Amino acid sequence: MKSKSLVLIIALLFSLSCFSQVERPKSITERVYPKWFSDAKLGIFIHFGLYSVPSWSAPEQYAEWFYKGLISGDSARINFQKRVFGENFKYEDYKNIFKAELFDANEWANLFKRSGAKYVLFTSKHHDGYAMWNSAYSKEWNSYETAPKRDFCQELTDAVRAKGLEMGLYYSLTEWTNPLYRWTIDTNISIENYVRQHMHPQFKELVTKFRPSIIFSDGDWDHSAKAFGSDELVDWYYKTVGEKAIVNDRWGGGFNHGFITPEYSAGIIETSRPWAECRGIGRSFGLNRNESIESYKSSEEIIRHFVKLVAGGGGLTLNVGPSADGKIPLLQQERLLDLGNWLKINGEAIYGSKPFTKQYEQWDVNRVDKERDFESTIDFDWVRNSPSVDIPEDNFSIIWTSRIKPSYDEEYTITCKADDYAKVYLDNRLIIDTRDKTNSKNIKLKKDKDYNIEVKYFETTHNASIRLSWKSLSQKEEPIKTIWGEETFWKQPFLCYTTNNGNLYAIVYEISDREITLNLDKAPKKDMKIIFLDNHKAMPWEYQKGKLKINTSSIHPRDLKSHSAYTFRLENYLRE
Repeated sequence: MKSKSLVLIIALLFSLSCFSQVERPKSITERVYPKWFSDAKLGIFIHFGLYSVPSWSAPEQYAEWFYKGLISGDSARINFQKRVFGENFKYEDYKNIFKAELFDANEWANLFKRSGAKYVLFTSKHHDGYAMWNSAYSKEWNSYETAPKRDFCQELTDAVRAKGLEMGLYYSLTEWTNPLYRWTIDTNISIENYVRQHMHPQFKELVTKFRPSIIFSDGDWDHSAKAFGSDELVDWYYKTVGEKAIVNDRWGGGFNHGFITPEYSAGIIETSRPWAECRGIGRSFGLNRNESIESYKSSEEIIRHFVKLVAGGGGLTLNVGPSADGKIPLLQQERLLDLGNWLKINGEAIYGSKPFTKQYEQWDVNRVDKERDFESTIDFDWVRNSPSVDIPEDNFSIIWTSRIKPSYDEEYTITCKADDYAKVYLDNRLIIDTRDKTNSKNIKLKKDKDYNIEVKYFETTHNASIRLSWKSLSQKEEPIKTIWGEETFWKQPFLCYTTNNGNLYAIVYEISDREITLNLDKAPKKDMKIIFLDNHKAMPWEYQKGKLKINTSSIHPRDLKSHSAYTFRLENYLRE
């Protein structure tokens, strides 16, 4: 009797277990990503909302996270708001002064069309929960019912589609301000009520009203896709909008679907799933008035980075951050127009292209900055960026060298904290290697003696930071201040490849007055033509032992129209 009961219990538990393992919808598991997105290559991101009023953060921070700084005790943002807007001013008061009085959706759409972009992504709701449309689920916390008195999502959707571009919407799954669940604050409260009572119905309201071709979700990293009910929501979105619809990959842990979205990166190489890097022209998505001109990528840097991304099989969603009055800053407009002018000449190597067997050819860059005539410290937090805009955000290294002279004859604790890792040498002896979790070293130092110090820093991906400090019984902990010599290393592409319609495209960053050499294993047919897209003239060439040499001596400076990068079309190189 007991054995039969046990068998029944086991069978019941097994059946319940099977029942609980709900299969993912076929609309997700068997989804064929729409070709239009992979072909588009370039989109425009727009971060515009209440945070556009203060439009301020530290130079390396995201300005659209202004409210998060206020609630987490960031003294810089707190003091800025008090100084500029008053002691008793609260973040929610921005809804009364955010008016966007110069906003013109048609003007924006025209600019995006001229940039060469094929789609637009507008921030319908960021993490502060403020909706940029007339949402029934954000009463008196949306742009239609507060000072702007406008439905930005509707106006921009109409204008963008009138220009023949695809319209997409960014939507934050979580909010810092929602009483049902305040993200990053209510960490001990279940998210279930928020998801079912607010997130799902508001998302469906948004999609039903605007039917966006793209949904870029965000704010997902503290929860699983199951907790968000992401499969259910994405399945509904696909069925509602149809074959053209596409989502990104930020729907909670375990989602593993959608186009991949590296952010402020050096790009990736991926061909099995569509991807597009997202980044601002400066170091922030929302406008940050505290940035310097050095924080902005030049048109040349944007074009070359874009070409690298496309060569790697992806694309770029380039962000603009309008000011609170609704105007896109002129410098940002200039960058978009320069990109658009380049695409008018070279677009056939970009739109609809696929990666070649080799993505690009690159060289090792080694930049040496001699010892400066002033003291400085190694105390940097570049966040997702790099020391300067010409250095890629990922996969670079720096060596700092100098001499230190202790003020006391006693034991010092030298500490180095780094992301990703660093090594510290004192008189050529390794004392710290953060990969071994040895962030600190106690060492006896002599007063007024010179010690040689060397710091090797290595950045791979994502955040980048390093801090070197020391302390002793008589000295409080402080960054080591001295005159540092600096040497930076990274790899820089100088020639990128794409393919399209049987042609191979070689996109070079500089034009030689003699010849350009392509390292190609496959020999071209003798009747192959090489066309320079700037002037559409056929170029002389020869091929020997894996090297295809294009004679560029006939190219005159007046022939150069592209600037920043130049394209050669190897006609029918890929066809048998």
